[in-house]
Amino acid sequence: MTTAVSPTATGRAATRTSAPLGRLLGAELRWVLRRPRTLVVLGLLALVPLAIAIGIATTGGPSSGRGPGLVAQVAGNGFVLPVVALGLSLALLLPLAVASAAADAVAGEAATGTLRGLLLAPVGRMRLIVMKSAGVVTVAVLAVLLIAVVGMVAGTVVVGGAQGTLVTLSGTSLGVGEALGRIALVAVWTVGQLLAIGAVALAISTLTEHPLVVLASVLGGLIVFGVLSAIPSLEWLQPLLLTTGFTAGTDVLRDPLPLDGLASSTVRALVYIAIGLGVTVVRMRRRDA
Repeated sequence: MTTAVSPTATGRAATRTSAPLGRLLGAELRWVLRRPRTLVVLGLLALVPLAIAIGIATTGGPSSGRGPGLVAQVAGNGFVLPVVALGLSLALLLPLAVASAAADAVAGEAATGTLRGLLLAPVGRMRLIVMKSAGVVTVAVLAVLLIAVVGMVAGTVVVGGAQGTLVTLSGTSLGVGEALGRIALVAVWTVGQLLAIGAVALAISTLTEHPLVVLASVLGGLIVFGVLSAIPSLEWLQPLLLTTGFTAGTDVLRDPLPLDGLASSTVRALVYIAIGLGVTVVRMRRRDA
């Protein structure tokens, strides 16, 4: 005699076989933060503001405000250091950290064979995408936070400057509260730019089983974007290039604060995030185990 199974009991059994989302996210974050490659990249990022601070303190900084770009403004003006460090790192190291995390999230798992187990497990494709996206977001936030905090400490201790003030590029001085607000603003803005890179890298990661292909595609694409934005005859193309707004972060060092560049680059980043996540969702839903 067969025993009927009620739909309620079946639903409870299905629920029990699915791990809570919080547990899945915790496992993903532990895996991401224990990965040697992630730790090495974060360590390199922490050295960027330290290297700038030590170099300026040792040489005394560029004389008469002359020097390579904004680095000349750091001498005797320590609060500028985290902004400069974030701007320099956004050119290569920060995208490398985020692209590396995205490459390992899907392509890396596919290369080692563990992605098949995740796709066959009762996790759900959308939950899997949330897990992998959370790992990329965590790396982006940690990388930016590390540079900003180390930059503020190194700028205050090593570089120094007027006590509790930030001298802007406009020649005005901001109090410590407003200076920290400007640094927080550029940090949040930088995270947004990195999330756009991470979304695109995650989409590419679903198209291949080779993490190096993801890294080469993302970094190569950023380099090509930078070259295209430097060609005057292609000025019409600049609004479409993600790297066009990468210099907008330095606007926080002006008084009054111009928001046009920060706003337009943020909107552009949101478009890239939407496209990248859209491709990721479509690919993961159609991907065979």
